[in-house]
Amino acid sequence: MLECVSNIIGLEIYAPNGLFIGVADEIVIDIPSVRAHGIYVEKANPAAVEEGVSISIPMRWVGGIGDAIILNTFPRRVERPL
Repeated sequence: MLECVSNIIGLEIYAPNGLFIGVADEIVIDIPSVRAHGIYVEKANPAAVEEGVSISIPMRWVGGIGDAIILNTFPRRVERPL
């Protein structure tokens, strides 16, 4: 899957069950391997992520990118780490 970073930023992200997760704000790059590591979401949907928690979705969870980003997997709910 090849895609330009500029085409990904701003896309809506959806979990496999159709739940809106948020909008792609940045792409996290692993510099040593020069690979996209994740998609950073600053303001995620409070139905999926604890309010005020920013997340980075691993690229391995991405099922497809087109008009939106569709994930293959996503936790039931993301909580702030203790």
